[in-house]
Amino acid sequence: MRVIGIWLITAVAIAVAVSLVPGVEFVGANVWVSLAVFAALLALLNAFIKPVLQIISLPITVLTLGIFALIVNTAVLYLAAWISNGLFGTAFIISNFGSALLASIIISIVTIILNALTGIKDPLRNINGTLSG
Repeated sequence: MRVIGIWLITAVAIAVAVSLVPGVEFVGANVWVSLAVFAALLALLNAFIKPVLQIISLPITVLTLGIFALIVNTAVLYLAAWISNGLFGTAFIISNFGSALLASIIISIVTIILNALTGIKDPLRNINGTLSG
């Protein structure tokens, strides 16, 4: 259930970013299917690839007082777009770096808000949803 919640939160965050940011869009007839596939892929990359990139980029992130974390988020968004377009044909289009940066910021903010409202990624909750401690 938690995986589905994370996937849905990611999908909502992507939909908000696509609706607000010019230059980031889904092209094609099956926008909802493309959104679902892209959200699943982005959630997987955020779970497995992003922590590795954050550890590798930790020195430069410290030197830039955390600003480089935005670049890591943008890189993961670009990677997800490249993989989903190549493997699944989702046609998620990012026109330039500025659009990708703004979209990654919006996706992060919406994800944080929705996680706080739903409690899905609450560190005090166990995997079965009960409170620990």
